[in-house]
Amino acid sequence: MPRDPNATRNRLLEAATEEFAAYGIAGARVDRIAAGAGANKNLIYVHFGSKEGLFAAVVERAVGELLETVPLTPHDLPGYAGALFDFNMSHPRLVRLARWYGMERPGRQAELPLAAESTRAKLDAVAAAQAEGAVFAGLPPRLLLPLLFS
Repeated sequence: MPRDPNATRNRLLEAATEEFAAYGIAGARVDRIAAGAGANKNLIYVHFGSKEGLFAAVVERAVGELLETVPLTPHDLPGYAGALFDFNMSHPRLVRLARWYGMERPGRQAELPLAAESTRAKLDAVAAAQAEGAVFAGLPPRLLLPLLFS
């Protein structure tokens, strides 16, 4: 029976999510990821090019899940903050991934296209809500938005 490359890729992403959440990129081992996925270690390089590429794919997937589950509601920032909190409480490994990324890749969010695009869109949405008077305008969006994540 032929193997399904998409299923293999998904198993690698799942195993890598666990590994990176537990150890970060520096401590993660591709041997453990491959074993956890029931796949040959070489398939990591076939699908993702490198351990760095796999880490980026894992983080982008986590960002995508967050964006799909918790869309920004600029006219209800307290509601958004609450939904974000609930998401984080029910997805602790994704929170750990974000923390590892921040520690090991400070200032490198632009390397994650989905995250960078999402941040720009959120900043624009908050600025528009401020211009309409729906959101506190005493702080610029680049300072207001991070307060929702803390």
